[in-house]
Formats: sequence, C-alpha cells, structure tokens
Amino acid sequence: MTQQIPETIESGTPPARQAAGAGRLAGGRLRVWDIVFFVVSAAAPLTVVASAAPTTMRLGGVGAAGAILVCGAILVFFAVGFTAMSRHVRNTGAFYAYASRGLGKPVGIGTALVTVFAYIVLSVSFYGFLGFFAQLTFANLVGLDLPWPIWSLIAVACVAFLGYRKVDVGAKVLAVLLTAEVGILLVLSIAVLVNGGPEPWSAAPFAPEAVFLAPGVAALFVTGFGAYIGFEGTAIYSEEAKDPSRTVPIATYIAIGFLAVFYAFTFWMITVAFGIDGVVDLVASDDFESTIFIAGEQYLGSWAGAALQVLIVTSFFACLLAFHNASSRYVYSLAREGLLPKRLARTHATSRSPHVASTTIALIAVVAILVAAATNADPILQLGIWSYGAGVSGLVFAQAVAAVSVIGFFARDRRGYGRFRVVVAPVIGALGLIGGFLLIVLNFQYVTGLEPGANALLIMPTPVLFVAGIVWGLVLRRRNPAQYAELAESRTD
Repeated sequence: MTQQIPETIESGTPPARQAAGAGRLAGGRLRVWDIVFFVVSAAAPLTVVASAAPTTMRLGGVGAAGAILVCGAILVFFAVGFTAMSRHVRNTGAFYAYASRGLGKPVGIGTALVTVFAYIVLSVSFYGFLGFFAQLTFANLVGLDLPWPIWSLIAVACVAFLGYRKVDVGAKVLAVLLTAEVGILLVLSIAVLVNGGPEPWSAAPFAPEAVFLAPGVAALFVTGFGAYIGFEGTAIYSEEAKDPSRTVPIATYIAIGFLAVFYAFTFWMITVAFGIDGVVDLVASDDFESTIFIAGEQYLGSWAGAALQVLIVTSFFACLLAFHNASSRYVYSLAREGLLPKRLARTHATSRSPHVASTTIALIAVVAILVAAATNADPILQLGIWSYGAGVSGLVFAQAVAAVSVIGFFARDRRGYGRFRVVVAPVIGALGLIGGFLLIVLNFQYVTGLEPGANALLIMPTPVLFVAGIVWGLVLRRRNPAQYAELAESRTD
C-alpha cells in the first residue's frame, strides 16, 4: 500500500531541509505503464529504427539486430540487481542515490553531476533534431517553411507547459505519441511479413559471426547500447510511483524487454524488406537515410511516407518530454540535497511538479537554440549530434557506475536475496556496461563524425565532472559533516 505522507514534511527528509524551501513530489501518481511510457519514449523507437538502423548497417553490417539483443541481455542482467536495490533506495536522483549508497557519497556526487549534464545536453540535442525534421516535414506536407529555430522554440514552450503540469499529464501525452510511432512500425513490419521480400527470410542478422566478428563490430554496439538510453528512468520516478517496490522493477523489465524485442524485430524486418544483399547495397548508397521511408512507400503506399515524416517529429517530441522530465527530477533532487540552489527544489502547490527546475532547464534550452541560430550552427550536425554524443557517453558512464554501485551495496549484506540476483547478474551487467562505454569512447567518431581532438573535448566533461564531484564530496565531508550526513538519505528505506 502507498503510505500517505504529510504535506509539510517529506518522508525521510529532515524538517530543517524542508523549511529551507524544498518541496515534495506527488507520491502515488504513476502506474507501471505510465513509467514505461516515459522510459520507452526517451529511447525514441521510431528515430532509432529510421535513423540508427540504416546507419549502423552501413558501418557495421547486417548484424545490427543481433547486437541489439546482446545489449538488451546485458541490460537485463544489470536490471536484476538494479531493481533489487530499488526496493531499498528510493530517490528521484536515482544514479546519485545508488552510487552514494553503493560506493560512497563522493562518488554519488560525481555521478550526479555527470548524469545531470548528460540529461540536459541530450535534451538540447533533441531540440536540434526536432527543429530540423519539423522544418522539412511542414515544408513538404503543407508548404509552411519556417526556420528550424522557430520549431525548436515552439517545442520548448510545449515541453515547458507539460513539465509544469502534473506528471501523469505528461505520461498520457507520451502514451498517445508512443502508440502512434510503434503502431506504424508494426503495421509496416506486418506488411513486409505478409508480402515477403525479394529474398527468402534469413537469420543472418542474428548469426554470431555477423554480430561479434563483423569488421564494424564497434559500430554495432555503439548503436546497440545507445538505443536503450534512458531505460534507467524507471528509478527516477520512484517517489511518484504507486507501490514503488513493485512498480519500478516491473516497469524496468517491461521497458528493456519491449525495446529489445521491438528493435530486433524491426531491424530484422528491414533486411527482410530488401533482402540481405539488397539492404547491403541500399545502406551503402547515398539514399541510406531514407531506408525506412522507402520501405514504407513500397509496402504500404505513399501515405506511409507522409505519416512517417510526421511521426518522426512527434517521436522526437516524446523523447524530449521524457528527457526533460528526467532532467527536472535530477536537478530537483540535487537542490533538495543542498548541492544546487534550494529554489530549484520547489514544487508547484497544486500539481507537485518540480516546476522551478523544469522552467530552468527549458530556459537553458532556449539559450542553446538561440546561440545555435545566431552562429548559424547546423541543427543536426552540430547542435544535434555534438550534444547527443556528449550526452550518450556521459549517461552510459553513469549506468556503468550504477552497475558497480549495486555490487558494492550488496557486498556485505545480500539482504535476503540469492547470490545470482545481487552478485552474479550485477557483475555481468557491470562488465557489459563498462565494455559498452569503452566501445563508445574508443569509436566516438561513429557518433559525431569529428576528428580525435574535437571528440576529446566532447567526452572530457564526463571525467572532469566525475572527479570534481568526488573532490566536492570529500571537501563537504570535512567542512560540513552535518549536510554530508544527510546526502542521499531522503526517501530511503
């Protein structure tokens, strides 16, 4: 049962901190499927299938479908321990609280800084992508040709409005948008299955040699792990969930399982639609970015091409809303801890949303869009991909730290869990995520297309923020032991 918490004092939060201005989130508002919609929307399934799939096949071969399943399996192993820990650590700061409890509060602060940075720059990157595709879509379909910054700023206004409202309002919007983008991809996949492709079905995309021995194996796994970005968001909503000890684990498994099966199936359907030889030729051509649109028109008709153009825009909007909400809650959590200005921890009197943090992040996005527009930056190649690359590397790093934190948390006391759930599975998940982070960093040019020096500048914030957070925590422990003792303790069993 969900415990009712008095309005004035947050469970587990010292009254002194509450008096300093921190508000509380609306508990018991999100159900399993609400959280699933937030998390899966952050992964942006349509944009992954339409953009990442052909690009990955171009760089790494047809084994993309198999690599997606391997990455999903690694994340399931991580989730086994992650969800066990979620029963004992409930904090909207998620990775911050996990790292603090598993590896120490200084490491938790470092992880928090990396995660906040990653979420915010990922949000900024999606404004660039959305602006670009919205400009093309409205110009092609209705003849309304507005500059991309206008569409991006409209998206900021819509996201800020929904972020200001109750969290379940955003979940309902995401449910509609996600259903539409997943629906058209399933309709397309069924049409391919019914009509058949130019070649017999082939299991080659799942063959070990196509997955692990392909010349472009690094590219396969860079996309493989990147496709699940945001799955950890289930823990971010633990304070707003109904029965979080049950809701968070179920939502995590559903999100990872759905994404793994959906991505693998749709990636495979692309190879069926054109045949193994045909898809290799297509992704090697200049039209490789239009692969999914070509398939849509070929198997469903011209209406599908138009629908996919619209849904690409709504997919990015859904992704934006999910990442904006996650960013707001991380900022709120750190402000509540006194690590950021207390004003950012205020919640709306009626909706209980972290409206100050949400508005602040929206303003950061506005500044980034205006700077990009003033400097004539390309919305895709610069604002989009550069920010995306920096955000992905940071978030996968934070996932790897969280995986190690699970091991540390249960090292001395398994708390009644079996060895597989809190030792073996977390170790496998941690090794897989560490390997994934190294693959991304060592092959960063596949993400950004930049030279090594420029890539280093984009990757640098992650280690710098992590080390700075650790130093900050050590200094805080010495200078303000009372505040240090309270860190990562709110909403913790």
